[in-house]
Amino acid sequence: MKHFSSTKFAPKLLLCVFAISGHTLTLATTSNDTMQHAVFAGGCFWCMEEAFESIPGVAAVVSGYANGHVENPSYQAVSTGKTGHYEVVQVTYDPKTISYDTLLKYFWRNIDPTDGQGQFCDKGQQYQSAIFYLDETQKKVALASFNELKASKQFETIYTLIEQAKQFYAAEQNHQDYYKKNPVRYKLYKTSCGRTKKLNEIWGQ
Repeated sequence: MKHFSSTKFAPKLLLCVFAISGHTLTLATTSNDTMQHAVFAGGCFWCMEEAFESIPGVAAVVSGYANGHVENPSYQAVSTGKTGHYEVVQVTYDPKTISYDTLLKYFWRNIDPTDGQGQFCDKGQQYQSAIFYLDETQKKVALASFNELKASKQFETIYTLIEQAKQFYAAEQNHQDYYKKNPVRYKLYKTSCGRTKKLNEIWGQ
């Protein structure tokens, strides 16, 4: 599992903690490093992973759980809605190729911001849409993006949350790249959930 503590983010030091097969490795990356991270919640993380992995400048997308009150949560536990976690994706991107603001534009167009009960056919707090910022810069950009969408008056109410990222745990391996590993099951789920149809209704083709 991976774990991020947003309280440890400093302007020139990003602390990343990796837990692999019961062993914990600590990696420190400075602000001079090429890649940066972003954390988004948009309902089913399988679908969000598919959406972000196709974007130029995105190096990796990891499905996981964020901002709950239980350590090392399982998919089954998070699905009950009792751990406080959100299904999220952690996006690793090259800021020289794509900006955080542009990632936010992709984020909005892959969620239903008018749903305060979850996303599409998945209901519950664990499926609520949210932007989890990792530092003050991301917070300012996220709020500006939110306010821009609100000012457009396209939506009467926007339920998407903007919160500081606290912890991130990578989901189990069978959930990573699920849309590639299980294309038939994934397509059936996505179609029956009405995700693409609803997104087209909200944002257009």
